[in-house]
Amino acid sequence: MAEAYLVGGARTPVGRYGGALATVRPDDLAALVVGEVVRRADIDPGLIEEIIFGAATQAGEDNRNVARMAGLLAGLPDHVPGITVNRLCASGMSAITMAAQAIRAGDADLMIAGGVESMTRAPWVQAKPERPWAKPGAQFDTSIGWRFVNPKLAARDKATFSMSETAEEVARLDGITRLEADAFALRSHQRAAAAIDAGHFVDEIVGVPTKKGEVLVDEGPRRDTTLEGLAALRPIVAGGSVVTAGNASSLNDGSSAILVASGEAVKKYGLTPRARVVVGASVGLAPEIMGLGPVVATQRALERSGLDIADLGAIELNEAFATQSIACIRRLGLDEEIVNRDGGAIALGHPLGSSGARLVVTLLARMERENAGHGLATMCIGVGQGSALILERV
Repeated sequence: MAEAYLVGGARTPVGRYGGALATVRPDDLAALVVGEVVRRADIDPGLIEEIIFGAATQAGEDNRNVARMAGLLAGLPDHVPGITVNRLCASGMSAITMAAQAIRAGDADLMIAGGVESMTRAPWVQAKPERPWAKPGAQFDTSIGWRFVNPKLAARDKATFSMSETAEEVARLDGITRLEADAFALRSHQRAAAAIDAGHFVDEIVGVPTKKGEVLVDEGPRRDTTLEGLAALRPIVAGGSVVTAGNASSLNDGSSAILVASGEAVKKYGLTPRARVVVGASVGLAPEIMGLGPVVATQRALERSGLDIADLGAIELNEAFATQSIACIRRLGLDEEIVNRDGGAIALGHPLGSSGARLVVTLLARMERENAGHGLATMCIGVGQGSALILERV
């Protein structure tokens, strides 16, 4: 079986909802990182055999197969195909895993994988009536959350919890307090700000041109965050006590991508691989405890790889919420010092389709900087799933 290697990698800065990237279409964000990945690898774009991109909304400017649009907009030849996948929060990670699987199967040698989301530009959608010419149905904001819920699923207890409700459920199950959640969020902001100051993200990021100038830095980290300020925020969930806007990830815009190559392609084209894909795993679990998805996914990935938790030198855990992040760290017995050392989604942001690929791009940089032999990227997924990807530095 062929091996799959990760080469290069690039991401946009993560923009706040309605922030610096609000004027940029998601297909343009995707095209930017696709083109940058090709440029950094210094390869003929015609050699790319497929673009796989994740996107969670796909209801607006990311419609009609944003992976294909990104390739065309990036100037790749018409013969380079593209496919868009959707695993909600893990869409970008699944794109990378699928590319690695195709290469291992011998179906391709060079692929670009990643993800994109503009939660700012996600459109309103309206139900179409069953009867022709009837008045329009319910209207929904597609930025995040449930819409057009199947009544059969809604009838299942807790199955259609909001993401915030699932985070409260995990806090209740694991006895996580408001103070613990707020302290975790504060540390995320502090670590992210320190990483920006140290230049840790500079090589990951490709600047995004806008009418107001080039955007080069993640917008999310708040240097003025304090425990006192976080404690003053009201809980999001009615009757809840732990989850607030301050200890949860935000709505964001961004895109990330990486080149996935076979060993043969690495040799033939003189590429410099950064890591070998060891294993990817995705799992399902009860929707109301979706935040624990990384626990099950990581356990499955470790079992398949023959590795132990102690073998992982760097870990990127998507911080959908502080409560579920704390629960995952505790249940897996992770060393907090190697988890999200440069901050996580609570500070940096969570552009859904991009986040899984962003974790991988950041993980690669950390593994090199911290001399980690193996690294893990893992995340929870709405409606009860989890994904994990283990890499080996080469």
